[in-house]
Amino acid sequence: MSYNSCMTQVIFITGTGTDVGKTYVSGVLARALTKAGLNCGYFKPVLSGAYTVDNIMNPGDCEFVIKTGRLNQKPTEAVSYIFEEAVSPHLAATHLGIEIDKYKILSDFKEIKRQFDYVIVEGAGGITCPIKLDKTIYLMSDLIKDLGTDCILTADGGLGTINSVLLTADWAVKRGINIRGIILNRFKYNDKMYKDNIKSIEKLCNIPIVGLVKDKSLDIDLRGYKLTELFSGE
Repeated sequence: MSYNSCMTQVIFITGTGTDVGKTYVSGVLARALTKAGLNCGYFKPVLSGAYTVDNIMNPGDCEFVIKTGRLNQKPTEAVSYIFEEAVSPHLAATHLGIEIDKYKILSDFKEIKRQFDYVIVEGAGGITCPIKLDKTIYLMSDLIKDLGTDCILTADGGLGTINSVLLTADWAVKRGINIRGIILNRFKYNDKMYKDNIKSIEKLCNIPIVGLVKDKSLDIDLRGYKLTELFSGE
């Protein structure tokens, strides 16, 4: 069944860097939406570090999110560009002699929006991850602007997260990107430092911590927020 794209609710999951849990959090959110009976889809514009079986590249991140969320999608249909080399998208594309076309990404995004009421878009790397660095400089933050969606910032809940969250939030704000909230991944409820990170981040950057995800948990503590409040309408 197709849905009117103007009614689609979208959120872009960005992160303070690589391996902070963007894919994991995307899967957890997708699972929560499905459990709530909501029609959810997923989109990853560029993916590096795919694995190959029988000469076919498989987008592992997409597989995880779609499987975890029990989404009605095929992993290869949820991504515009797949690279086997686990490096920045701009470098992976350069090594293959491929030019990443933002208009293909925008077209794929539009098609996915037609199919779902809620769409989770997951970035690659951090918010400044380069997508193109040739004649044109095109970063992940530029793509977020072109997609026209708000963000959820994913960060590790532990040591060093205050600094990385503040720097990422500052970059986003200066470029007119709205961060609706922050989700802390691998959160330890019994650790005083983790609890203090919540207070410190909210005080220093004035952005709410809207979710906490414990290590290896497929559930999210939304801290009183509604799941649908994380998404931006269009």
